Amino acid sequence: MDARPKTIYLPDTMVNWPWPRTINPHYEDVKAEVDASFRDFKALSPKSQEAFDKCNFALLTALLYPNLPREHFRVGCDLMNLYFIFDEYTDFKNEALTKEMADIVFDALHNAHKKRPEDECVLGEIARQFWARAIKSASLSSQRHFLETFPAYLYSVVAEALDRGQDHRRSLDDYLKLRRKTVGVIPSFPILEMAIDLPDEVFYHPVIMDLAECITDLVLIDNDMISYNKEQAVGNEAHSIISTIMSDLGLDVSGAMAWAAHYHTEVQKRFIDGLAKVPSWGPSVDVLVKEYLDRTAMWARGNHSWSYESQRYLATMGPEIQQTRLVPLLPSPERQSM
Repeated sequence: MDARPKTIYLPDTMVNWPWPRTINPHYEDVKAEVDASFRDFKALSPKSQEAFDKCNFALLTALLYPNLPREHFRVGCDLMNLYFIFDEYTDFKNEALTKEMADIVFDALHNAHKKRPEDECVLGEIARQFWARAIKSASLSSQRHFLETFPAYLYSVVAEALDRGQDHRRSLDDYLKLRRKTVGVIPSFPILEMAIDLPDEVFYHPVIMDLAECITDLVLIDNDMISYNKEQAVGNEAHSIISTIMSDLGLDVSGAMAWAAHYHTEVQKRFIDGLAKVPSWGPSVDVLVKEYLDRTAMWARGNHSWSYESQRYLATMGPEIQQTRLVPLLPSPERQSM
């Protein structure tokens, strides 16, 4: 007899987060443009393209970056699509193939005006076009911060592929160290500062970096909680905080969800308390820092809202689940084959 629960209770982690849902006014206009542009790459099979369309990454970008001007919002859309296609192409690939793809993307970002080899994986051209567009309007500091932080994301996906190939399960602490990179939050923050000349001593200041890690943790916890049902149904839940908590702390899925939600609350408090510790760099810089940090806080809200409004994780049930908090548990691969 199957002892698993038939539903999972999904705690409402963001109910007390002070930053409300806001959407970029350029959403509808840019969505049509960026979706058409992405289809031109012919990077996906019809089935994968259908899945891509249901994710609505333009909506994700509009919720993550509600205050960006049109040109920077478009760059944000391109970045979200790059994350998706890199994830799609490397999912279930071995370490060697994943590293090969990471190297292609890395090279393309550092050679935005150089034609890609004709026989190369399309990832290279997608990355090249994204960055060629970005550098037309991005501040020099935001360009530098992106190129300095994005490789950690790329090569963390290679490390995840190695874990997958070796069936290696990490401890909770080790998992968080890797997941903070694979979730791709930190390299997404330079898009917030494309119109701001944020000095290195601000971007890399320990207090600012700790606040960035707080937002990263909020996003990865929400992603892993909300996506758990979908991932376990296809046998891909190993790289998830919920599975890691279950394994590391000996909890069932309900206990793991409750533990993750409690940790989420602690991280929210750490972020809000941390805002009071931000040093002053003088009035002209301080106003930019406040704007930047407010935008990172909106990032956490936007990610959470999109998770329920798109069909990425919850199919068409997102709005209902957001109300009831109950997720019907999908059968795992083992039970589907019984």
